[in-house]
Amino acid sequence: QVQLVESGGGLVQAGGSLRLSCAASGRTFSQYAMGWFRQAPGKEREFVAVITYSGGNIEYADSVKGRFTISRDNTKNTVYLQMNSLKPEDTAVYYCASDRYYLRIYGPKRIDDYDYWGQGTQVTVSS
Repeated sequence: QVQLVESGGGLVQAGGSLRLSCAASGRTFSQYAMGWFRQAPGKEREFVAVITYSGGNIEYADSVKGRFTISRDNTKNTVYLQMNSLKPEDTAVYYCASDRYYLRIYGPKRIDDYDYWGQGTQVTVSS
């Protein structure tokens, strides 16, 4: 059974930083792209960032480009999201997810492209 467990969320002031982690098990982690999504209260879940299985292709949502960095350590089966210069509008539950297909050379951005999801971690940015 595939399990994804996020950690690292919390309360931070605007301009601050947080680092989210997502530990994966039950699948050959190094063969799958990993994505981060977020969902704010009353809003739909949205794409944040994705990294391909090898780390060779990375994409970001325009709203986080230049502030967030996605990375992965395939030896630790973990994907990270470094979030800097946080804004109140970044407040949301953040989810990591595993690509539905293995060895994809591009990073998928649609929710339907992912078949396993973590439970989410709350990020709250105060103004």
